[in-house]
Formats: sequence, C-alpha cells, structure tokens
Amino acid sequence: MRRKVMSILVENTPGLLSHVSGLFSRRGYNIDSFSAGVTADPRFTRATIVASGDELILEQIEKQLAKLEDVVDIKILEPEASVTREMMLVKIAVTKGERQAVDTLTGFFHGKVVDVTHDSMVIEISGHQDKLQSFLDVIADDYQILELARTGLTGLTRGSEDVFMIE
Repeated sequence: MRRKVMSILVENTPGLLSHVSGLFSRRGYNIDSFSAGVTADPRFTRATIVASGDELILEQIEKQLAKLEDVVDIKILEPEASVTREMMLVKIAVTKGERQAVDTLTGFFHGKVVDVTHDSMVIEISGHQDKLQSFLDVIADDYQILELARTGLTGLTRGSEDVFMIE
C-alpha cells in the first residue's frame, strides 16, 4: 500500500468539503487526513489530502479530483520536493513535581506548553509526522495521554517553478 499527498487549489465555494468527501465515499476510498484553509487570495482554498491505496486507486483519486469543477490545480507533494508539517495538541496528566521535566522534554522537540492546570498540561508541537510520533512515543513512557488532537498534514512544494498564478 502506497501513500499519496495531494495539494489541491480550489475555488472557495460553499460545500467544498462535501464535494471532496463525497467523491471519496462514493468510490469507497479512504482519506488518511484532510486539511484546508483559505489562501492569500480569499477566492481560493488550498487543501492537503493524504490517501493510501495501490497505484491504480491513487491514480483514480487524482483523476476524479481533477474532474471536480471547483478544482483549479492539483500538485502531488513528493517527499524530496515538498515541505509538509502537522500540528498536534497533547493533553497529559502531570503532578506539580513533573511539570519542569515535561517542559524540558517538550523543548527538545521544539514544542511549547500552551496550558497548565493543577493536574494536566497541554503541549503544542508541530513538524514532520515522524517527529510527532517520536514525541508521543517518548511522552507515553512516563505520562498518561489524556487527549490528543492532530490537524492532519499540510504542505507546499519547494521552490517557485510550479506556483499556479491566477489573475
């Protein structure tokens, strides 16, 4: 099974998520992650979709996305030619005496503590998915993970050669 990361530029119209998710569900395809946000030009939204499957399924997904009328451009984000990141919030159970150790560990991963209560801490960390998983592996050894939220992958290609300009 292969994984494909697609960055799609779409017209910013109501029902975008519904159209894309409908395409996947009608054909029985699975979305590993989906993240979207308005671009610098409010007429357009950039969505990053991660899907898994064999080569034939992944090609079909790309072709079906290209057929959607709101889709302006599709780029495949190859690992060596793109920058991808994910953000994660992790709430862990801590005692007062454990807070400094958690803060230090969080710093090693270039994360930050964004909330502290008498019995928990919320940590924000962003980066490559491997980095986030490594942080979870390390933190889970000594602390109870109470809640976890991930944004899904987002990314852009490197360089300016393939930038899609719209007038």
